[in-house]
Amino acid sequence: MKHGKKYVEAVKTYDKQTQYDRDEAVAIVKKLAVAKFDETIEAHIRTGCDGRHADQQIRGAVVLPHGTGKQVRVLVFAKNAKAEEAESAGAEFVGAEELVQKIQGGWFDFDVVVATPDMMGVVGRLGRVLGPKGLMPNPKAGTVTMDVAKAVKDIKAGKIEYRLDKTNIIHVPIGKASFTEEQLADNFQTLMDAINKAKPAAVKGQFLKSVTIAPTMGPGVKVNPVKLA
Repeated sequence: MKHGKKYVEAVKTYDKQTQYDRDEAVAIVKKLAVAKFDETIEAHIRTGCDGRHADQQIRGAVVLPHGTGKQVRVLVFAKNAKAEEAESAGAEFVGAEELVQKIQGGWFDFDVVVATPDMMGVVGRLGRVLGPKGLMPNPKAGTVTMDVAKAVKDIKAGKIEYRLDKTNIIHVPIGKASFTEEQLADNFQTLMDAINKAKPAAVKGQFLKSVTIAPTMGPGVKVNPVKLA
């Protein structure tokens, strides 16, 4: 893969093979974000889980103390009083069956989907289109709930979902390059604490195989996983 001049220059400023302490890694990754826009800082966590086994799955959600730096558009499937609660909490889109038709028609101007349990029969019809995009509401992520107001407020405040992909890696944003080092470190630590708590009992041996943080357009910085366990 061919990289641009800024990327190549950035790689020369640190040792790609060294596993840094959390705070040092955060300081380096901020300097690597040299794009003309406010890059997202992401964490990539490779685990010792085997996602093919149901008892080794990881999926959950956590509210980052300093948010993600991104404006999140929330869509809520709810009716009557719950629909009113969602609107009052700040959800951009609230509805029921009419939203199903809109989404089936190719509309995706939203980032997170929340639903009340009684609406999951309706939402289920969208499994084939929402599932591949990671947008399907899920109780483990707190997006299937009767407390839609809290769900919407938490998402707006910086709630993120984490889960294993097919290669047993978790990819999640922890903030923006414009955040202070302290804010990024706090967000990162909050995420790692949540993932460590979510460690499946069936996983044997080393749980955190490797942890890397990286800006959208820049190289990754390795973080010592032993000190994050």
